Amino acid sequence: MHHITAADIHGFEKVFRLNFVNGLPGFKSANLVGTAAADGFPNLAIFSSVIHLGSDPPLLGMVTRPTTVPRHTYQNLKDSGCYTLNHVPTAKLAAAHYTSADFPPGVSEFGTCGFTPEYHDGFAAPYVAESAVSIGLRFLEEHAISNGTVLIVGTIEHVYLPAAGLRDDGTLDLVSMGTAAISGLDGYHVVEPPVRFGYARVGQPPVALK
Repeated sequence: MHHITAADIHGFEKVFRLNFVNGLPGFKSANLVGTAAADGFPNLAIFSSVIHLGSDPPLLGMVTRPTTVPRHTYQNLKDSGCYTLNHVPTAKLAAAHYTSADFPPGVSEFGTCGFTPEYHDGFAAPYVAESAVSIGLRFLEEHAISNGTVLIVGTIEHVYLPAAGLRDDGTLDLVSMGTAAISGLDGYHVVEPPVRFGYARVGQPPVALK
């Protein structure tokens, strides 16, 4: 077993360290975050740091990079108070990754990267028309992390998805909806159908669900 210490990680070359640490959590969700500037100009950026924080009330968290340089997504969601999360479709992986490029102000990732902004139910932030699952969130709070990153907490206000993608027990059929996953900084994955188990109880071996 190869042993890597904190001191080893600190001594890694920068890009090697970025790749290594980003890969440690394993497979992560892939989301395109849609926001709009004060003048309504749309912005789109890929994030792999979205996490579930609670279901009652329904809260999702998202970690942004340090704001020591302009971060359009962060500034837009703080100014407008809302943003969208849109699952990355497996058919648009290269386009989704392209949104991570450092586009200058005045250039929208939507048009440049080949995505279509959509607006629903008076929500100010744009959704991605090509995404099977889209979520509208209201900014709730933020928490500064010691390394300069920021945990954004949002309340879910709207969810749009195909009716066939919602199972009877409330779970989502992400495979049939073509949702991609991410590993590290640049690995995109088309996933297989999951093996699901019932509620775990002490003394009862888990049984796979049909």
